[in-house]
Amino acid sequence: MNENRVEVLTGAMVLLVALGFLVWAGRGLGIGPEGGSYPLHASFRSIGGVVPGTDVRLAGVKVGTVTDVKLNPKTFFADTTISVREGVTLPEDTVIAVTQDGLLGSNFIELIPGGALDDLKPGDEILDTQSAVSVLNLMLKFAGGNGEGGSQ
Repeated sequence: MNENRVEVLTGAMVLLVALGFLVWAGRGLGIGPEGGSYPLHASFRSIGGVVPGTDVRLAGVKVGTVTDVKLNPKTFFADTTISVREGVTLPEDTVIAVTQDGLLGSNFIELIPGGALDDLKPGDEILDTQSAVSVLNLMLKFAGGNGEGGSQ
């Protein structure tokens, strides 16, 4: 009888630890209760591998996620919607950029606040965008040259 009680308690402890790990992992992925958030929009010439669920960071801290990416058939730009955590207020002249984690890291969205006195409101569009830079194209330009300044 005593062995059964120990086995039940051990099983309950294992289940609690597993549940705690799942909650922790879900928060790391942006799943689960984080409080409220509000949407902002931006159009990029090149989004460079950013998909829904990609991190949105401010000063290196995750403050939201990308919620939608669509091709605009009229402008041929990537219309993007991000969700920013409530309590994070951004000036109207904020810059939104596609940035890469290191040389071979994944892309993420970086918010660079400006100095405007008025703040962006839910549903506003961030006008100042910086598209993804292709590391491969940069290396090809560096290695092969671009036709300028060479010998003839």
